[in-house]
Amino acid sequence: MNKKLTLISLSVALALVGCTDEEAKTLNSQPIQKAETTAGQSEAMTAEEASEKLNQLFAENFEQSLKLNPIRATAIGDNRYNDQLPNFLSAEYRMKMHNFTASWLQKVKQIDRTLLSGQDRLSYDVFVYQSELALEGEKFPGHLIPLNQSNNLTSFFAQLGSGQSLQPFKTVEDYDNWLKRIDDGVKILDQLIVNMNQGIEKNVVQPKALMEKVLPQVKAHIVDSPTDSIFFQPIESFPEDFSEEDKKRLKEAYTKVIAEDIVPAYKRLHDFIEEDYLQHARNTFGLSEQPNGEAWYNYQLKTFTTTDLSAEEIHQFGLKEVARIRAEMQNVMKQENFEGSLSDWFAYVQSNPEFYYDNEEELLQGYRDLQAKVNKLLPKMFDVQPKSDYEVRAVEAFRAESASGASYMAGSSDGSRPGIFYVNTFNLKGQPKFGMETLSLHEAAPGHHFQISLQQEVEGLPMFRRFGGLSVFSEGWALYAESIGKEMGMFTDPMQYYGRLSDEMLRAMRLVVDTGLHAKGWSRQKAIDYMMENSSMADTDVVSEVERYIAWPGQAVSYKVGQRVITELRAEAEKKLGEQFDIREFHRQILIDGALPMPVLKTKIREWIASKQSA
Repeated sequence: MNKKLTLISLSVALALVGCTDEEAKTLNSQPIQKAETTAGQSEAMTAEEASEKLNQLFAENFEQSLKLNPIRATAIGDNRYNDQLPNFLSAEYRMKMHNFTASWLQKVKQIDRTLLSGQDRLSYDVFVYQSELALEGEKFPGHLIPLNQSNNLTSFFAQLGSGQSLQPFKTVEDYDNWLKRIDDGVKILDQLIVNMNQGIEKNVVQPKALMEKVLPQVKAHIVDSPTDSIFFQPIESFPEDFSEEDKKRLKEAYTKVIAEDIVPAYKRLHDFIEEDYLQHARNTFGLSEQPNGEAWYNYQLKTFTTTDLSAEEIHQFGLKEVARIRAEMQNVMKQENFEGSLSDWFAYVQSNPEFYYDNEEELLQGYRDLQAKVNKLLPKMFDVQPKSDYEVRAVEAFRAESASGASYMAGSSDGSRPGIFYVNTFNLKGQPKFGMETLSLHEAAPGHHFQISLQQEVEGLPMFRRFGGLSVFSEGWALYAESIGKEMGMFTDPMQYYGRLSDEMLRAMRLVVDTGLHAKGWSRQKAIDYMMENSSMADTDVVSEVERYIAWPGQAVSYKVGQRVITELRAEAEKKLGEQFDIREFHRQILIDGALPMPVLKTKIREWIASKQSA
């Protein structure tokens, strides 16, 4: 699944801050604002003063970051900047981000780390790690390929304007804020064309197969009548307390901006892609085919795994996992008294109508029933739970055809906007009944919804950690959450357990296919064939998955890498603590400090184990 959690807004905004070699030299030569403290002052600090200074810096940094990224503010329920949308694809914005990151890194590193302990040291390590990684990535030109079918800024813009996403439409001011944000959004749509033209000039372009999928996504917003636009939906659902005068004014304003600004901007982009960009798009698929592509992919792996694992190591890990899971699948075949090969089994589960729903509402209700079931089982494995629950919704029609099978969008920290478990009902054959338990555990509780909500609720964490995220931690945890389903009391039916194996196989295949595509020269078709041979996934889902890996190099390997770290840490804790080991306490230790890079998580859990042993 495109799965993820990660808010599309934040992943898009942060992923696109890259630059060309020439720009990187310019950025790195810029003067950095001098830090407020000096090394000498840092050395003279007491531990208490160092802690106070560090957290003051984090608070100031986060506050300024919201001004630079207003979408992030909106996402966490801070509505002060709901009328702003900076052109984060522009060279000017990338320069601002470079100076911001470099300056704050310098300030934080002037705090003597040896004076810090506990949460302060964790926060210091996470901040420094993420800042240095961001600066390292500036030499790669991600902004020249800002659009694909998986991370599609045009679709995100439409989600915002639909009234069903992050942007609030509860007051007249909310409606006026969105009108102002539309002006900025249209500029970004045009900036997409500018950047992609620059990409053509520098031979940094997307694969043609991906951009062909973008065309219908963009075309969906080119409508003859403004009332047919998704951007008109907020006008059709005014709050009851709006005056007739405000309704009339807003309806006229939205009708005008849709007809004169939004639709023409989408048409300009659509025509550019269709008539120009596709002529220059490449027929290769791996990131290694781009200029400096091998180094770029290695950076992507480092970003998404927070480790130094090589592409070859990840590839071999994947091959071993695929073989192991195939053997477990064959055991399920025996339990079901099925005679034939594993390929025959895959064909059987794909074609048997009893494994699939006939309509959307039955599928959605099935997930809501699972929600109630899982909630009753959670106390067995967890002594801390989120304060708020989540909603199950179908993926919006305008993006369903090319969207992943499921995803999670985090709610606001104050509970005013719930977390949403999105289920794609476009192709019901892509949503087998036997896969529902494991998918629910992954996306909702105790997976993404659980982990992200708890992180946002933790008191005392610096804001950058409360609302931060790391794919390897979030996806690793969600995959681990699937693996404990049987301990919780799930997977009592062999077919539901097969569903878990099927989803784990997907994550194992990702290790092989992602590295195959981006480091070993695999073609799109070779990747598709490999996944068809090793799974019972529907053809359409396999194609969607492979094209997602092409669009988002490295992200797909984070699941198994993160799960392996958490599983190994649990085994280590069980062995060293013996009867002292409490699974609920272990889970709390993993979750309670939010998303951590894997090296930091290992250190933290091992220190916890040592403290338990010495108690």
